[in-house]
Amino acid sequence: MKTIQAYRFALDLTCVQERVVLAHAGAARVAHNWALAKVKAVMDQRTAERSYGVPDEQLTPPLPWSLAGLRKAWNTAKPDVAPWWSDVSKEAFNTGLDALARGLKNWADSRKGTRAGRPLGFPRFKSRRRATPSVRFTTGAIRVEPDRMHVVLPRLGRLKLHESARKLGRRLDNGTARIMSVTVRRAGGRWHVSFTVEVERAERTPTRPQSVVGVDVGIKHLAVLSTGELVDNPRHQVAAQQRLRALGRALSRKTGPDRRTGRRPSKRWERAAARLGRAHARVANLRRDSLHKLTTRLAREQGTVVVEDLNVTGMLANRRLAWHIADAGFAEIRRQLAYKTSWNGGRLLIADRWYPSSKTCSGCGTVRAKLALHERKYQCQACGLVIDRDHNASLNLAALAAEYDTAGSGPVAARGADQKTRVRGQVAVKREPGTAPAGQTGTVPPQGRTTNRVLTKAH
Repeated sequence: MKTIQAYRFALDLTCVQERVVLAHAGAARVAHNWALAKVKAVMDQRTAERSYGVPDEQLTPPLPWSLAGLRKAWNTAKPDVAPWWSDVSKEAFNTGLDALARGLKNWADSRKGTRAGRPLGFPRFKSRRRATPSVRFTTGAIRVEPDRMHVVLPRLGRLKLHESARKLGRRLDNGTARIMSVTVRRAGGRWHVSFTVEVERAERTPTRPQSVVGVDVGIKHLAVLSTGELVDNPRHQVAAQQRLRALGRALSRKTGPDRRTGRRPSKRWERAAARLGRAHARVANLRRDSLHKLTTRLAREQGTVVVEDLNVTGMLANRRLAWHIADAGFAEIRRQLAYKTSWNGGRLLIADRWYPSSKTCSGCGTVRAKLALHERKYQCQACGLVIDRDHNASLNLAALAAEYDTAGSGPVAARGADQKTRVRGQVAVKREPGTAPAGQTGTVPPQGRTTNRVLTKAH
């Protein structure tokens, strides 16, 4: 199975190497800003000409927004715009132009309604002080040295790694990986190199291929499994809050930048900002590590994992819980499970956003009309079951897998596009109208409105 995978390693750059990398990142920013200014000038010129009644065929020719068109315009103007262009790799300019081309395309698709998600704004100019230094290489001499502690990149030469690249090196030696691009980026006060690799992964089978586990994520416990296991929430942000506050107060006492007056920050402000950035980066790394350990274990052991389609953006509107929700990383858990289950031969099922997993009794299927957030114990008025609400939700999620398999082998009872509570037994599989259920081929006639479904398969 071929898949695209990334390998990221920390770098230990010398002062000279850091200046060279910063020069390449600056060249990418210059090309991006020049092309963006050119695009805006042409757009404004065409708008002004239309206001004067100039026919469309006589308007100023538009500047192509594709990468090829922007690169052609840049190659024509770079001797005057950047006479130092030969001092850096051509890939540096390509990095900035590619970012602008993708930004323009996303903005245009968002305006036309062909891009999902929130509306995107028009690309902005990149600032030397606020933009993240980054440069990407797609051609040239790119390799991992035999000692696994150095990499070679075009025009940057031999760079020392802070950690061994033996995993990537073994794949390259065995011919099961092909480097597609390399990105050098500074984040959290450190430089990192990321390899985007096409990997030939071996077929795997989970440890328990027939097992099903429902995962209910939360704040008190990061995840509650249908097996009864409680995964503690590390709350890395809460643990580091005292230090973050101290560093933030220390930063506020320094002379910082002022865009209104053009005042530049002091050296002490820059050092304090770097300390605060490293502290935040440490919290992010700890959170990423704990989430990877949890999702890797679930994907390797369980054959089927069932999670909810949570409206994380809407949950963040609760100002009392937004901080804790963002610290837990609900969306990241689902994102990692999506590709890790595919890598390990399992499957990920996603319950519909309106499925009442917490309101439904896992014993008899009775659905409560309301369930307040402070009620941590679920009490069923029909059968008398008393159970932790999160464990109850995880059991209901695990039970959906059996209903999904049953629905996939026969007719499907569709549910309308309302937000009413589903009654047990009215299960539906999320699929496009006119397509066959899971495990079958061909087409079937659409059955009712199919906007909202109870369950969908991620792969």
